Amino acid sequence: MPKISKTRFVIAVPDLKSSAAFYRDVLGFTVHTIPDPRFLFYTSGACTIFAGQCPDALPPRELGDHSYFAYLEIQIDEIDSFYASVVAAGAEICKTIRDEPWGMREFGLVTADGHRIMYAAQKAA
Repeated sequence: MPKISKTRFVIAVPDLKSSAAFYRDVLGFTVHTIPDPRFLFYTSGACTIFAGQCPDALPPRELGDHSYFAYLEIQIDEIDSFYASVVAAGAEICKTIRDEPWGMREFGLVTADGHRIMYAAQKAA
């Protein structure tokens, strides 16, 4: 079986402009346009998110716990300051930052679209 070499996520968003602003201004992603105005790509490090404008799709907030779509790992020396920056930017936090028994320091946030993302960092052994 092949090994996965990279991850990319595909999400439906009701408003592409507000989604792009959130990913750029709050989470620090770079927003890329493509020839089709209904889609944008958001990139940060090895993560790429394909966002498609779908105003008539079921709102992600209505998916409840199933609105989580990503578990993104960052460096342990970055997680506390990044958490502080997203809180300061007014992001909705669905899980406050904390150390978990499985060796990760993590927090969850809700995007402007209602999707949830978990950010995590491996704690030192």
